[in-house]
Amino acid sequence: MNVSVGLLEGQSAVEVELTGTFTDTLGKPYTPGRHRFTSEVTLTPSDLASCAFALDDVTIGIGFHWERKERQVFRGALRLMKREARLTVINDLSLEDYVASVISSEMSASCPLELLKAHAVISRSWLWFPKANPSHSVESQSESLDAHEILRWYGREAHPDFDVCADDHCQRYQGITKAFSPAAAEAVRATAGEFLCYKGAICDARFSKCCGGITERYATAWEHEDIPYLESIYDGPAQSCSYTPEAWIRSSPPAYCSTTDSELLSRVLPGFDQETRDFYRWRVAYTPEELGDLISTRLGADLGPIRDMQALARGPSGRIFRLKITGQRDYLIIGKELEIRRALSRTHLYSSAFVVDKESGRFVLIGAGWGHGVGLCQIGAAIMANEGKTYTQILQHYYRGTTVSV
Repeated sequence: MNVSVGLLEGQSAVEVELTGTFTDTLGKPYTPGRHRFTSEVTLTPSDLASCAFALDDVTIGIGFHWERKERQVFRGALRLMKREARLTVINDLSLEDYVASVISSEMSASCPLELLKAHAVISRSWLWFPKANPSHSVESQSESLDAHEILRWYGREAHPDFDVCADDHCQRYQGITKAFSPAAAEAVRATAGEFLCYKGAICDARFSKCCGGITERYATAWEHEDIPYLESIYDGPAQSCSYTPEAWIRSSPPAYCSTTDSELLSRVLPGFDQETRDFYRWRVAYTPEELGDLISTRLGADLGPIRDMQALARGPSGRIFRLKITGQRDYLIIGKELEIRRALSRTHLYSSAFVVDKESGRFVLIGAGWGHGVGLCQIGAAIMANEGKTYTQILQHYYRGTTVSV
């Protein structure tokens, strides 16, 4: 099983630094050093273990608050395709090498072994799900219900030239840029070929950074569809939770992902994710004018200074998927959760699980969690692994009714 990963798109020229010797399809060798390309070419390494190529200024976290450029290094074949007079940079490699990089990019390679095993299984499954289910809808959709309401969600668009992109839109893939630990290599070896399955079919294994204590159901974030293994669960050892969603957000009940263990978090989160520490409960504040400017910039709607925000529909975790925003001039209803997060921040709000208070003329958003909250909670799974839970126990906790199969 091989994977093609899109690294860069829309380049007029690409400069690559080679380590080791590569050859093109005509057998022409490319020696170690820097090379500049302006046309299509495929370069195959002479030795998969020792050859690599590096790209400068690769943008990661596109559109998120941690967006930045990095120099990244990759193993496998390098393919440059020309599309509309611009080059697309693609990395071709084996599925297992791809998974090893993803689990070292999504999480730190120093994570507990059982978490890395669990992540290897779901990353492999997430990638392969559309291949195993070609008829399943993956496109983003937008529904204009009336002049005052827009419902939009962002699906897994099929990339025409490669299987997945390298950024958070798909799964973080940073080649061999991040340190590969013996634990990461062992996690991939121990789970080689394993997929998360439900009734014999490979799962669409979604995951997010921190659920906020209760995971969310699939339909809150994407299509109007209930998926049995992507239902809401309390992220703790108890069987149920008696809080209402609003009360849950305003409090800070115990849950696996509520940890403040800085030593564990330093072993779990990649370096740039460690800049975000208020992921379980958080606060942001805006003036009415700031909110009005955000809505105008992000959605193109001139509502004027905002007077009120009202949650019309919430999922079980408290994540809002229909939000009414009323300004001095007009009102707008928006959803689903990612559209709300995009509308209320210059980058992305941590999550749409928030309640709104008015304090001293400002709107204060008190929120919970980091990400859409569907499926595995990465922070919660790290705590479970640190407490001695096996990777199959972690997967069965977050994806009820599933099995791990080859």
